[in-house]
Amino acid sequence: MSKKFHSFHIVEQSPWPLLTAFSAFSTLVGAVMYMHKYSFGFFSLFFGFICLLLCLTLWWRDVIREATFENQHTAMVQRGLRLGMILFIVSEIMFFFGFFWAFFHSSLAPTIEIGSVWPPIGIESFNPFQVPLINTLILLLSGASITWAHNALILNNRKEVFLGFSFTVFLAVLFTALQAKEYLDSSFSISDGIYGSTFFMATGFHGFHVIIGTIFISVCFYRFYKYHFTSESHLGFEAAAWYWHFVDVVWLFLYISIYWWGSL
Repeated sequence: MSKKFHSFHIVEQSPWPLLTAFSAFSTLVGAVMYMHKYSFGFFSLFFGFICLLLCLTLWWRDVIREATFENQHTAMVQRGLRLGMILFIVSEIMFFFGFFWAFFHSSLAPTIEIGSVWPPIGIESFNPFQVPLINTLILLLSGASITWAHNALILNNRKEVFLGFSFTVFLAVLFTALQAKEYLDSSFSISDGIYGSTFFMATGFHGFHVIIGTIFISVCFYRFYKYHFTSESHLGFEAAAWYWHFVDVVWLFLYISIYWWGSL
């Protein structure tokens, strides 16, 4: 084996990028077929989605092995991974920016078709000082608890890291449960004009991001339990914490603009 004279990680050949791409394409085609009621549309969607989850799991397993057991993630590699996570979060900001644009475009100058008022006539908006306010407090507390866990990990206090992770996962699940109940109690649906469309697209995709973030943090919790993280090396946990803080900030904008200002 030749000696390595650089601090980069030259990855080995892997089948997962190609297989993940084919699985994602199969999932997309299956979704389109299912929505248009083609034969085997649901099967194609389900099969593609299962393959996608399997490929991603195996791909991330390899990344974890390279970082934890092979010590391939040098300071230079970690710098690149941090930059990649930052760019991913920036792309997510642009994603939600489109929903906010649609909301303000419709609410700042409501057209005559919806009665020239916002919320439109016939729409009973949510009281921002009930479940939405509770969910805001829950997310803010979860952001504090994940920061608590991070600081405790730096100080090698495993007991407090465990408590911080536990509180964060519990609060995340509680947030999702309350938002699901809010959806069930809603007097309008996504098909009720521009208000229903913008409301459920923005809050629904945020809820989806909360679920992804919950899974992300839960995986980090398991990795912490398996002693994958140290006070000096815990990049996966840092990425999960950044993502969760991003979810918190997006919710604050959603609460202020859609729930509070949009219901005035």
